Amino acid sequence: MTRTPLSDVACSIARATDLFGDAWTALIMRDVLVGIRRFDELVDDLGLSRKVLAARLARLVEEGVLARERYQDSPPREEYVATEKGRELYPVLLALMAWGDKWFAGPEGPPLRIRHDACGHVAAPVVACDACHEPLTVADTTPLPGPGGRVGPGTRLLGPLIAARGETDGDRPLTR
Repeated sequence: MTRTPLSDVACSIARATDLFGDAWTALIMRDVLVGIRRFDELVDDLGLSRKVLAARLARLVEEGVLARERYQDSPPREEYVATEKGRELYPVLLALMAWGDKWFAGPEGPPLRIRHDACGHVAAPVVACDACHEPLTVADTTPLPGPGGRVGPGTRLLGPLIAARGETDGDRPLTR
């Protein structure tokens, strides 16, 4: 089944989901970020077909999220490493993991914990305000129009709703 591309929707969530809306892609990134970088190791760990893995890896390389690095010359062999763009996905994956731990871990508890190496504590990932460091929740945030916003596919109702909140901090309102 072919799905509608979301890359032209004026929404950063839609554009990111266009690349990462597939569970395999997030799991590939999880593995690469923790050190599983070779094709055969990824196949073994994830249990997905070589064809699906090859397609997902090619797209991640094309998008600049992963890069191929040669680790052996004869015969030539490459592994996949996260670029800066790819490494910046780590907090996103941690936030998704924290949500999954809360709602799907079951009575056994979460399957993985994260130690913050700087302080040595097991950490609970939190999305926080970069100014005051308080956690961000739906109850205490307000979406405002951004300079790249526009009404169109994927934002036909959302665009006008957010635009009605008006300009703030010099941002332009959404336009048609």
